[in-house]
Amino acid sequence: MNATHRMVTLAAGILIAVSATAGAAAAQLAAAPDVQTKARFTAERFTALQNQNALVLLDVFATWCPTCAQQQKILDEYRKEHPDVPIHTLTIDFDDQKEYVTRFKAPRQSTLILYRGTERVWFSVAETRRDVIFAELNKVAKQSR
Repeated sequence: MNATHRMVTLAAGILIAVSATAGAAAAQLAAAPDVQTKARFTAERFTALQNQNALVLLDVFATWCPTCAQQQKILDEYRKEHPDVPIHTLTIDFDDQKEYVTRFKAPRQSTLILYRGTERVWFSVAETRRDVIFAELNKVAKQSR
């Protein structure tokens, strides 16, 4: 086997591995409505979830923000207490993803924006009352069933 043939074989193997990984990621995303997920925001993931009419919570977050930390605690509690609610949290980094902060008109960090598919159903800034956050998430989850 000459060097060119070895390189072509290696390249084909890499393409197969990349295709398998991409296929697994697509399958995971397709299955996502059945589970709760939390991930960094990407436009592609947001669009895919919207196309599936999924519940998507955009969390505009900053690591230095105490209000954001309190919201994270409440959202983690919600996920634990309501494992049957298929809500997908996409975190928008307030400092590093300014394009999306602007796109979603988040006036500051600690903004929570909830979508059901393409419809925005809740918008909140600096909300840290557990009962309010739980009530809004439950209201939308109930309407989605």
